[in-house]
Amino acid sequence: MFYRSSLGFIKINISNGFINEVSFIKNGKEPEQLTDTNTSPAADKKILQKCKQQVDEYFSVKRKIFDLPIYQEGTDFQQKVWKELIQIPYGKTITYLQLAQRIGNVKAIRAAAAANGRNRLWIIVPCHRVIGSNGGLTGYAGGLPVKKWLLEHENKYANGVSLLF
Repeated sequence: MFYRSSLGFIKINISNGFINEVSFIKNGKEPEQLTDTNTSPAADKKILQKCKQQVDEYFSVKRKIFDLPIYQEGTDFQQKVWKELIQIPYGKTITYLQLAQRIGNVKAIRAAAAANGRNRLWIIVPCHRVIGSNGGLTGYAGGLPVKKWLLEHENKYANGVSLLF
């Protein structure tokens, strides 16, 4: 399902009662399908509506923590990284090194970065809150301009500061 958010088009995918993808459409073009045309169960449609509502609340600064049924396929290590990403507070950032330290293996910095990059639940599992060791922006599947916007958006409302980078 695609829908138009205040930051552009977002793809939301639900399977077996869990949201398993929330991602931005990078090219900025309107997707051919803007509404849910599949015959998903009524429960999935309720979850989809709840997800759209919570993402909209995030953009309008009414929500800082998501309360959604999520699941994404991944190794035990990836699951551990993704769970740690959820612990990063709204408006805060950590480095990839700090992420590796938080999961208990400082030598796994590259593996933690790779797991971060495989996250498919953008915003909800806030991989955008991880930055380079020099404090600069590093890769983001949605593009660095989107990552910068998300971080500045959160920082402005969490800390009263309008520019982070």
